[in-house]
Amino acid sequence: RGVQAHRLCPPRGAGSSLEPEERSMEAPAVPEEEEEEEEEAVPLSVAPGPVGCQLFGYVGIEAVLDQMKIKTMKTGFEFNIMVVGQSGLGKSTMVNTLFKSKVSRKSSQPGQEERIPKTVQLQSITHVIEEKGVKMKLTVTDTPGFGDQINNENCWDPIIKYINEQYERYLREEILITRKRKIPDTRVHGCVYFVPPTGHWLRPLDLEFMQRLSKIVNVVPVIAKADTLTLEERAEFKQRIQEDLKTHAISVYPQEDFDQDPEDRALNDRIREKIPFAVVGADQEHQVNGKRVLGRKTKWGIIEVENPAHCEFPLLRDLLIRSHLQDLKDITHNVHYESYRVRRLNESNRPG
Repeated sequence: RGVQAHRLCPPRGAGSSLEPEERSMEAPAVPEEEEEEEEEAVPLSVAPGPVGCQLFGYVGIEAVLDQMKIKTMKTGFEFNIMVVGQSGLGKSTMVNTLFKSKVSRKSSQPGQEERIPKTVQLQSITHVIEEKGVKMKLTVTDTPGFGDQINNENCWDPIIKYINEQYERYLREEILITRKRKIPDTRVHGCVYFVPPTGHWLRPLDLEFMQRLSKIVNVVPVIAKADTLTLEERAEFKQRIQEDLKTHAISVYPQEDFDQDPEDRALNDRIREKIPFAVVGADQEHQVNGKRVLGRKTKWGIIEVENPAHCEFPLLRDLLIRSHLQDLKDITHNVHYESYRVRRLNESNRPG
């Protein structure tokens, strides 16, 4: 035993390899912060391989997509759109063209002459549209009388009031102790603003409206009845509108601040170059080269609304329905409604 003790306890100053090990058992050789960093850096799986766990057989994770699809087809979803513009710009026709059905206010009262009110009276019509088993509860809100008067001062107030009322209705349902499992969503997800095809600059009314409304709702400007302009006039008018929007710091949809994914940013950049869309609406079919197409018949031929060479209606339809419908709803809920909710709750928490 004496020999073993002599070997395990070398004289001081002799660099023994066992001495650091004995010290490491008594106190850590590195600071605690470094140990924590090292512990966090150690991965859960030390096995070499690509990022993620490699499965050795089929599990069925992708079936969650089928579950979401089946649930959506059973419950359906809601989409609320508002159209704003002067009378005679084809708002109702454009909505009918978008959804290829009679969903405008004109069709709600067949056989009766349409009378435009002298004030801005909002009219909402709700339809349930079904396509390939998917149901969509569509609500179209029209604004007859907007901008039709000689004095259009504060003509946007009823529109702002209506949008905020829908936010307030959703907020009241949300803060209930026992709330509904699915809150009815009447919030406006997108506002299509129809610019008259003057070929000049945006009117002060247009600038004031979009400046106010872009802060509380997704605004998509379009040039109405673009077939009244030549291709050169259309391009110049579009460039002037883009300059006006940039000069007055009006953020229309899709907003640059909300682009997160690089692919989404690239897609939205291409869309922003085309805004405002020069559109033509039509709800009548015509025979063209043996095919039935939607279009407007003139003395010089038929303007096909779904032909990209004739107008930019396909771009508007893809933006509102095929590519950005869910994004419109997400921005409405996460940005516009959230800012309204924070403002309302702060007001209710103020003393007195």
